[in-house]
Amino acid sequence: MTAPVFVVEHFRAGDGGRYVLDGPEGRHAVSVKRLRAGEDVVLTDGAGNWADCVVTGSEGKDRLVVQMDSVSEEPAEEPRITVVQALPKGDRGELAVETMTETGVDAIVPWTASRCVTQWKGERGLKALAKWRATAREAGKQSRRVRFPEVADAMTTGQVAALLAKAELAAVLHESGDEPLATAELPARGEIVLVIGPEGGVSPEELTLFAEAGARAYRLGRSVLRTSTAGTAAAALLLGRTGRWS
Repeated sequence: MTAPVFVVEHFRAGDGGRYVLDGPEGRHAVSVKRLRAGEDVVLTDGAGNWADCVVTGSEGKDRLVVQMDSVSEEPAEEPRITVVQALPKGDRGELAVETMTETGVDAIVPWTASRCVTQWKGERGLKALAKWRATAREAGKQSRRVRFPEVADAMTTGQVAALLAKAELAAVLHESGDEPLATAELPARGEIVLVIGPEGGVSPEELTLFAEAGARAYRLGRSVLRTSTAGTAAAALLLGRTGRWS
């Protein structure tokens, strides 16, 4: 089993490489995980920097003491995969973020599509965005990632179109697509941007705007997936085809 991952804000160790993990992460390590001397842990900032450590002891119920050697950096992988996720109903947004993070996507963009039942407005929108970001962080830890996906601010359709215009591959999952995503020509570098529509589907006006930005409609398979699972399935397909899962 791989070592558990804990998030830190800095890697400043004391003399001899002694490092104290405190706060909520330290409390979780000591009181929940009940880590003991001699066990391995990984510390990361979630932005690609990480360090292998060995537990040397604990102080109280919320401070884990570890021996930390050098800090390493995991380079960003290519091609970068960004999923534009239309806002689902209920807690299905967190499910989508969780499984896409576990799968390995690099960025997630909440999209306020015209047919979204859910709308992020005011304080409610800020709380929902915070939940998505917290979910990405926790799923990143659970899946032993050291580079967590970025969760952007919610975008309008026009902003999504601008994002698609800059991508090496711009794709919209839609039943009108005449080519399966499994046979699309993929770039070796740069960014793949994949759009997942809401429960009501991508509107004709949105499809037209995205097409003008250079995006193309693709089919994923014979069955119709929920908006909360389509991004994960498509990302898995792309990660396998680009060799990032090799």
